[in-house]
Amino acid sequence: MLKNSDWLVPDTAGIPNNKLGIQIKYGRELIVSTSKYIGPNGKISADANGMNCQNCHNAAGTKAYGLNYSAVEANYPQYKARSNSIVTIADRVNGCFERSMNGKKLDTTSHEMRAIVSYMKWLGKSIPKKTKPVGTGVEKLAFLDRAAEPVKGKVVYSNLCISCHGNNGEGRLNEKKDSYTYPPLWGKHSYNDGAGLYRLSNFSGFVKNNMPYGVTYQHPTLSDEDSWDVAAYVNSQPRPHKEQSKDWKDITQKPFDFPFGPYADQFSEAQHKYGPYKPLTKKTTI
Repeated sequence: MLKNSDWLVPDTAGIPNNKLGIQIKYGRELIVSTSKYIGPNGKISADANGMNCQNCHNAAGTKAYGLNYSAVEANYPQYKARSNSIVTIADRVNGCFERSMNGKKLDTTSHEMRAIVSYMKWLGKSIPKKTKPVGTGVEKLAFLDRAAEPVKGKVVYSNLCISCHGNNGEGRLNEKKDSYTYPPLWGKHSYNDGAGLYRLSNFSGFVKNNMPYGVTYQHPTLSDEDSWDVAAYVNSQPRPHKEQSKDWKDITQKPFDFPFGPYADQFSEAQHKYGPYKPLTKKTTI
């Protein structure tokens, strides 16, 4: 694995001044201001929930442990057990549109999809094939020796999250009311229950190193325990449902915290969602 310092985020000033460069810049714009183009009042379509890609992929997909795009070009196409298929970059983007954006797939030949893919490829142009820099994805936190507790998480949310995300997880729209400055964390405009952040191991790792807004992995505010508990609280709230009956045909490949059965073990959906996870896997607890 490469050291974190080995991925230097390309300077946007270095985007070439040609047709490809225009496409890359448009791709970045779509990541930053998705709902302006694809959202309830989008210029192109209304086929998404109003969130922007960078609500999850922080800083236009460049932040360490903020679901950055550094390793995308180096690692796709790749096999995904969830779909039991080889997945391209465009397929993966469409997975986000269907799940995190609770919307519809883009045409993979469209100008928008080609622009998004071009931007991701440009970001990861220096990463050797089949490698991932440190800081890719989210940090995987050590397990608690108990189940994550939504009640405790509500206290964390009330103290640190309400000011941006609202009393009812509704988020905060910008002044034009056409995009979320702070995204909704539950409700009809949030990610659905098929999204990656609906798994507590992903949400807890994301929130630990990115929240409250402005936090970095070098200087987190939340403890691991608070991160697990606030993840449990947020993901215990209502949100859109995604039909997932075609996912995980091989149930032995389901992640330990995938919250919907059937499973290859005897543990309940509640334990797979909230833990304790130690009996489900060999990973270290805290």
